[in-house]
Amino acid sequence: MPPDVLDAGLMRKAVDTVLEDFLAGKTEFAGQPITAQLMGAFAEFMSGGKRIRPLLALTGWRAVGGERGNGSIVRVAASLEMFHAFALIHDDIMDDSDTRRGRPTIHRALSGIHGSDHSGQFGRSSAILLGDLAFTWADELLHTAGLTPVQYAALLPLITEMRTEVMLGQYLDLCATGELSDDVEATMTVNRYKTAKYTVERPLHIGAAMAGAGPEAMAACTAYAVPLGEAFQLRDDLLGVYGDVMDTGKSRLDDLRAGKNTTLVALALRASDAAQAARLRALIGDPFLEEAGAEEVRAVFAATGAREAVERLIDDRYQQALRALDTAPFAPEATATLENLARTATRRTS
Repeated sequence: MPPDVLDAGLMRKAVDTVLEDFLAGKTEFAGQPITAQLMGAFAEFMSGGKRIRPLLALTGWRAVGGERGNGSIVRVAASLEMFHAFALIHDDIMDDSDTRRGRPTIHRALSGIHGSDHSGQFGRSSAILLGDLAFTWADELLHTAGLTPVQYAALLPLITEMRTEVMLGQYLDLCATGELSDDVEATMTVNRYKTAKYTVERPLHIGAAMAGAGPEAMAACTAYAVPLGEAFQLRDDLLGVYGDVMDTGKSRLDDLRAGKNTTLVALALRASDAAQAARLRALIGDPFLEEAGAEEVRAVFAATGAREAVERLIDDRYQQALRALDTAPFAPEATATLENLARTATRRTS
């Protein structure tokens, strides 16, 4: 590996070690076999994931001069992953999703351990509680990170903003689900709050602020993060319709069945004729949609140029992110890492 690139593998391993040790302590504390079963399901759920938010927090820390091997920033980064577990568990319940990362979602897995006629309700209720626990544990990881008073003062407003933004972004997404529209700008607003700020901007801000970043560095984080985060979500929208389940770990029918009003859908509606628009409205949001119907939707996406338009939006935002790095006051190794992350986030297949 070139010396001017941060080792993402080592950063992930450091975060995973913190999470594994933390959950091992919680499992031991749980005591009762049934509670240990719950903890086991959660530990398995936590074993997957790309660790994007922790990686960005650690990179933000190094970008403005944070030293290697600092245990506090690793623990803060782990707290972001724990909060993300909360968000995913609740998101899967709201979307009634069956799979996540190629495995049953938490509420589906927990339904399987209850033998009554109410197993589905048991699974959903248990998953809500487990998500709430993950939220609580995210705070515990943060508040046991050994932060200085100055670091607390810098971080807590950012963490509050991040949590508020993702909750409101999720609400906007819920409002749009099942209400198909050609309002592309509205879909990009959802992308900005649900994903761009939450996934990229705030983790970078948190790491940089913890290292004492000034206004110029924080503004550079935003200039890079927002377009990249939008591109990340646009790629996610495409993978939700075109991705290989072996790569994505989820059905490519889920978003269509749920009636997600993504930028892809909005662009197709904007460019469609009356007959095409009628078919999209009839098929997208059908909870019983099968692959034949999905192929018809994909054909309309192709005929209207919507898929190619999304690819152009992704590339445009990828280029914006790279240009932002040209003038960012970051350490060279962090800049190189952010370039690699931008390429991975926009070219990914999962």
